[in-house]
Amino acid sequence: MSVEPAPTPAYAAAFSPRTILALVLIGVTAFAGLSVLAVYAPDLRGGTDGGAHALSPSAVGFRGATIMLKALDAPVVVSRAPAGSHAFRGADLLVLTPPAGIEAKELTAFPKPPRTLIVLPKWQTIPDLDRPPYVRKYAVLPDQGWAAKMLGVYGPTSGLGRRAGVSKPVLHGAGGPFLAGTYLPLGRIDQLQTLRGDGWAPALVDDTGAMVLAYSKTRPDVLVLSDPDLLNNQGLAQLDTARAGMAVVQTLRGDGLMFDVTLNGFTRGRSIGRLMLEPPWLAATLCAVAAAMLMFLQALARFGPARERGRAIALGAGALVDNSAGLVRMARKEAALAPQYVELAKALVTRAAGGGRAGTEADHETWLAELARRRGLAAPEELTAEATRAKTRDDVAALGAKLYRWRREMTREGG
Repeated sequence: MSVEPAPTPAYAAAFSPRTILALVLIGVTAFAGLSVLAVYAPDLRGGTDGGAHALSPSAVGFRGATIMLKALDAPVVVSRAPAGSHAFRGADLLVLTPPAGIEAKELTAFPKPPRTLIVLPKWQTIPDLDRPPYVRKYAVLPDQGWAAKMLGVYGPTSGLGRRAGVSKPVLHGAGGPFLAGTYLPLGRIDQLQTLRGDGWAPALVDDTGAMVLAYSKTRPDVLVLSDPDLLNNQGLAQLDTARAGMAVVQTLRGDGLMFDVTLNGFTRGRSIGRLMLEPPWLAATLCAVAAAMLMFLQALARFGPARERGRAIALGAGALVDNSAGLVRMARKEAALAPQYVELAKALVTRAAGGGRAGTEADHETWLAELARRRGLAAPEELTAEATRAKTRDDVAALGAKLYRWRREMTREGG
C-alpha cells in the first residue's frame, strides 16, 4: 500500500507572523534604548579623554585630587551643571580647571561663591595609544597671551613665568589665607610655572619670590594656582606635593567644595528629550507610549471584511443618482431643489396614509393639513414656505431633517 505525499502549498510565506512581530518588538525596544542613551549621552561620558579636569585619570587630570579629598572627609562635588545654574550655591570653594583658550567672560559666568580657585593649564599632551586613557607629555604650553586673555578681568597684566628644568621648590606663605611662616615643600616639579602681573597679590610664593598661588587685588575671592602639578594626578603621586596640594585646597574650601568640568566640555545641558524622560513630564510620556502600543495592537486586527475595489466608472441607477447629486453640489443648487423635495415628501405621506385614491391636488392638500392638525404637526403649507426661504446648504439640511421627522409622524412609521 503506497502512501501519497501530502500536497504542498502553491506558495509559502517568507516569514511567519510571530517572526515579524518579534522583529518589530526588537526594533522598537532597540530604538527606545538608543533614544534614551542619546538623551543622557553627556551624563554618561566618562573622563577618559585624557584632559585636565576632575573626571580624568590621566597624568594631567584631577581625579586623584577628588578621591584624596573625599578620603579626608571633604564634601567634594564634581559639577556638570551649566554656569548659570543654582547648583553652585552650596559651594564655599569653586575649583575651575579651564583649558588654554578660555576667555574671561566664560569664567565670570559662574556664580560668585565665597572663593574661586582657577587652576591654570600647563601641559600639552598626546594620547597614549597603548594605554588609553593615559597620555604622554608632549611639551609645556607656550605663553602666547592666553593667560592674559583668560585672567584679564581679574588682573589686566597677567603673565606666566617658568623655572628651567626639574626642581624641588618650597612654597612660603605671603598673604591672604596663608600667613607668613607657612612652609610647604614640594616634590620634583618639572618647569615650575608661576604667575606675574600688577593685578595680583601673592598668597604662596616659591623660594625665589615668584607667585605660585595669587589672589586678585580687585576680587580677593578669586585665586589662581599657576602650576597644576600641585593638584593633578602626576603631582599627587609624590608625597610632599600631595601634602602641599591638599593643604592649599583644605585651607580654601570652607564647608563645601565643587570641581567644575563644564569648561572642559562635560556640560549637562537641557533638552526636550530630557524633559520628557524626567518628572513631572515622565508620566505624560509613559501615557503616550502606552497609547501608541494600544494603537499598534488594535491595528494588528482587521476592522471587518476586506473592502473590494469597485469600478472606476460605476454603472446603474445608483451611479446615476450619485453623479446627479454631485453635479447639483458642484453647482451649489441644493436650495433650488428644496420645494420639490417638500412636494415629494407630501406625496409619499399621502400615498402611505391612504389619502391619494381620489380627488384633486387641492383636496390632497386639505386632507394633509387636517391629518397634520390631528397629529399636532406643522401644516404642509408651512413646510412649503420654509423650503422657499432656504438659501444655503445648511438650510436645506435642516429642512430635510424636519421633513424626515414630519413624514415619520404623519405615517406612524416610528411605531
